[in-house]
Amino acid sequence: MLSWDDYYKEEAAHAAPAMHTAPEPRPDAAPAEPSVTETTGEIAAAITVPDVSLETATSVLEDEAGVVDKLTKATAALEQMDVAPGLQELEMGAARVSVDEKAMINCRADLNQLVPFKYDWAWQKYIDGCANHWMPQEINMTADVATWKNPEGLTDDERRIVMRNLGYFSTADSLVANNLVLAIYRLITNPECRQYLLRQAFEEAIHTHAYQYCIESLGMDEGEVFNMYREIPSVAKKAAWSLSHTHSLSDPHFKTGTVETDQELLRNLIGFYGVTEGIFFYCGFTQILSMGRRNKMTGVAEQFQYILRDESMHLNFGIDVINQIKLENPHLWTPEFQEEAIQMILEGTQLEIEYARDTMPTGVLGMNAAMMEEYLHFIANRRLSQLGLPEQFAGAQNPFPWMSEIMDLRKEKNFFETRVIEYQTGGALSWD
Repeated sequence: MLSWDDYYKEEAAHAAPAMHTAPEPRPDAAPAEPSVTETTGEIAAAITVPDVSLETATSVLEDEAGVVDKLTKATAALEQMDVAPGLQELEMGAARVSVDEKAMINCRADLNQLVPFKYDWAWQKYIDGCANHWMPQEINMTADVATWKNPEGLTDDERRIVMRNLGYFSTADSLVANNLVLAIYRLITNPECRQYLLRQAFEEAIHTHAYQYCIESLGMDEGEVFNMYREIPSVAKKAAWSLSHTHSLSDPHFKTGTVETDQELLRNLIGFYGVTEGIFFYCGFTQILSMGRRNKMTGVAEQFQYILRDESMHLNFGIDVINQIKLENPHLWTPEFQEEAIQMILEGTQLEIEYARDTMPTGVLGMNAAMMEEYLHFIANRRLSQLGLPEQFAGAQNPFPWMSEIMDLRKEKNFFETRVIEYQTGGALSWD
């Protein structure tokens, strides 16, 4: 049997090149001109492994010549490059951006210069969002699957609530993400705010993932749930309203810079943050979280609680952006525009009330449509107040005070008894 040493010796012997001794030249013979074949062979021997064929050596030479040719072309292209188009956006030698040059919209300063910050609150929201990162698969759905498959696990009304909310939210966050990526990010001209918008867009993707994860875990008909916004009137109306107040900005040719276009952007932001994220989400969140408080569908409810935490931050960010635009552009906030903004909030509130009546025609989970209407009036007043507009529902109270406690997530113990809800990434945790 061969040892490893013997094996390597034999391998080396097989790999050793065959040595050929050239004949000694005659002293009186004139030196012969080398043939093309001999020249090519010598070059090939110099750059390739021993004992390769002439065909292989020639191929190597051609490949190397091709690389040289490509590099020559690349060098020539760079030498002839016209930098003027690029300098229109990136001015070489330009002064560093100062804080006073920054603005929320229509800013002409270099958007690639993140610092110095003008809006520290925007950067802090980005940091907080990163610290609160989570993924849907982290949440155990085993109990939910058992409850959903058990014919007696939920009432028909409770099943309708789960189906309707997964149907609406599974597409609503996709609409939100599209608006962020295709419109708002392009038109907000502040780098620290854009940094948060990038984080928000990723969170919207996580939310859509979470709804899909719930739908898949429960074995629902995915086609039915994801197309509900096309088939159920109360769901379709909310989706249609959101689209109608955001579609113009998605036009790649839309630009701000005039009173009309700046107001169109402001109108979009109010519809997007004030209504879609500020009103349209609250009936569904309340219903699902109330179910979780009753120890039903706790996995779905925990997913919604994490999403609510994210959406609360999205809402606060959006309100700050709107108010900053108003502060920097007071000429946009005309009495006529304020009336339009109030009307938008009222329309959104009414649509959410219709959704509440559709999802719970009778009392369920300790609530009913009348209580939800009161709650939505309370929420609408808050949105109006945050925008500096007069409240429209005098005396509206919050019939679900536990919702306020849930949204104060830094003080709330996870009532699903799985883990503390103030989940943060390891790098952001304090171990003091």
